[in-house]
Amino acid sequence: MAVFRSRDERRNDALRRETLDSVSPGMRIAAAWSWRILVVAAALALLGFLIVQLRMIVVPLLVAVVLAALLVPFKNWLQRHGWPKGLAVAVSEIGVIAIIGGLLTLVVLQIRSGYPALEKRTKSQYDALTDWLHGPPFNLSDKDIAGYLDQAWKAIQADSSNLLSGALDIGSTAGHFLAGILIVLFSTLFILIDGKRIFHWLVRLFPKKARDAVRGAGESGWLTLTRFVKVQIFVAFVDAVGIGLGAFILGLFTGGFPLVIPIAVAVFLGSFIPVVGAVVSGVLAVFVALVFLGPVPAIIMLGIVILVQQIEGHVLQPFVMGTAVKVHPLAVVLGVAAGGFIAGIPGAFFAVPAIATLNVMIGYVARGEWRTNPHPDLRDVTTDVR
Repeated sequence: MAVFRSRDERRNDALRRETLDSVSPGMRIAAAWSWRILVVAAALALLGFLIVQLRMIVVPLLVAVVLAALLVPFKNWLQRHGWPKGLAVAVSEIGVIAIIGGLLTLVVLQIRSGYPALEKRTKSQYDALTDWLHGPPFNLSDKDIAGYLDQAWKAIQADSSNLLSGALDIGSTAGHFLAGILIVLFSTLFILIDGKRIFHWLVRLFPKKARDAVRGAGESGWLTLTRFVKVQIFVAFVDAVGIGLGAFILGLFTGGFPLVIPIAVAVFLGSFIPVVGAVVSGVLAVFVALVFLGPVPAIIMLGIVILVQQIEGHVLQPFVMGTAVKVHPLAVVLGVAAGGFIAGIPGAFFAVPAIATLNVMIGYVARGEWRTNPHPDLRDVTTDVR
C-alpha cells in the first residue's frame, strides 16, 4: 500500500537532505565524535565529583582493596594447606597489621635513640655552613642568610601545598584518621571473608547481556592489581636494601647514629608513592649523610641513591613491572603527575594501579575476549577455597 505524505513532510525531507549535503562528511564525523566525548567527559566529571565528596570513604576503601589484593592469595594458600577459613582470614589481617605496626615502631625507636645526636650534628653543621658563608667569596651577613632561608622555606611550602592537601584533607583530625583506619580494617576483613559474593553482587547490577563481559573484565583487572601489588613490594624491597646497604657501608650505623634502619624503612614505604616517594626518601638519606659524615659522603650517598633509582627505572620497572601490568612508562609518569595534581598523595598512590587495572579491563572488553575466555586464568588469585 502506498504511503502518502503531505507536501510539508516532503518539503521537510528535502530540506534535511539539503542540509546534510551542505555539511562535509568529515564535519559530520567530527560532530558525532564530539558529542560522545562530551558525554563521556561529563560522566567522568560527575564520578570525580562524587569521589571528592565521599573521599573519606572512597580512599580507605581503595586502600582496603589494594591490601586485599595482597592478602587474598596468602589466605587461599593457607586454606589449601588445611587451615580453616576463619583462621586463615584472621592470620592474614592480623599479620599485615603486625608487620606495618612493627616497622613503624622500629622506626620510632631508632629515631628516638638517634635524635639527640642528629640534633647536635645538625646544629654543628649549620654553624659550620654559616661560618663558611660569612667568609669570601660570599661575605653574607646573618640577616642575608636568614632571608634566603625564609625564601627557600616559603618556596618549599608553596610547591608542596598541593601535594600535601590530599593527605591533610584525609587526616585533618584524629577522628577522621581513626575512622579511615577502621574503614580500611573492616573493608579488608569483609573482602577476605566474602569477596567473591560481593563481586558477584556487583556484576548482577549490570544488564544480563553485559554480565559476562563485566565479570571477565573484573577478574582480569583483579589479576592485574594482584600482580601490581606483589611487584611493587618487590621493587620497594630492592630500593630499601640498596639504599640501606649503601648507608651502612658509608658508616651511618656506627658512631652512635643508628639511622640505617629508619632510612631503609622510609625508602620502602616511600616507594609505594611513585616518583614522589623515591625523591623524598632519597633526599632524606643524603641529608642524614651530609649531617653526620660531611659533604663527600653525602655526594657518595647521592650517587648510591641515583644508582638504585636508575636500576629501578631501567631494569625493574620495564622488565618486571612492565611485564606484570603492561603499562608504558610515559603513562605511569603522566598518571602520577595528574593524580598528584588532582588528589595529592592519594592520587599519586592510586594512579598506577588504577591505570594498570583499567587498561587491562578496557582491553579485555574491547577485544571481545569475554566471548571466548569468560574467566581469565586467575589460578590462586581469586580461587575461593571452600
